[in-house]
Amino acid sequence: MFYGVSSASNVANIFLDDFIYTNSIANNPLPVELASFNAVPVNGVVKLIWQTSTEINNHGFDVERAISSNSSDDLTWETLAFVKGNGNSNSVKEYSYTDNNISASGKYAYRLKQLDTDGAYKYSPIVETDITVVLDYALEQNYPNPFNPSTTINYSIPNVEYVTIKVFNTLGEEVATLVNEQKTAGNFEVKFERTSLTSGIYFYRIQSGNYNETKKMILLK
Repeated sequence: MFYGVSSASNVANIFLDDFIYTNSIANNPLPVELASFNAVPVNGVVKLIWQTSTEINNHGFDVERAISSNSSDDLTWETLAFVKGNGNSNSVKEYSYTDNNISASGKYAYRLKQLDTDGAYKYSPIVETDITVVLDYALEQNYPNPFNPSTTINYSIPNVEYVTIKVFNTLGEEVATLVNEQKTAGNFEVKFERTSLTSGIYFYRIQSGNYNETKKMILLK
């Protein structure tokens, strides 16, 4: 079970007559000491990472998830997976699990149900994280617009794909390449600054897979 300081067997006694000190914690360590537990959102998924300092008879961990609310008592938990433990260990052990099954943006709560080989179990503290799920492509209007000398362009990609964003003048001539690389799913921004360009209308175009979109921006010096 996870390490804790409150237990009926965790007793320290001092006898003043013969000054004998006994401490049952030293002779009966709790089976698993959890050192850390974190939830990290990364491009539409949540990576859970936890470490144990010591393990005794650790069968493993059920990874559980709930949609977060204002009260932990209102959470409805579901089991996502089982991660096998290391049994017995006196050294730091690291575990991880990636929650890829997230279909909507929001706040998610996670906890671990640590299982001993004898069937006993205990829950970890709850960790929460906010995540934004990108469901579609998007190319936003640049801001500020008109601009001088720089502006920002936001865009969204729902899949891992190669992305290009290029800028053209009114003659169709390419004047800049802002993005030309593979991107993971997510929301991104890129800055455009060209002090050498003259005032006027310019167009920026995104291409990713079968998605193409063009928007107009104005450089005003």
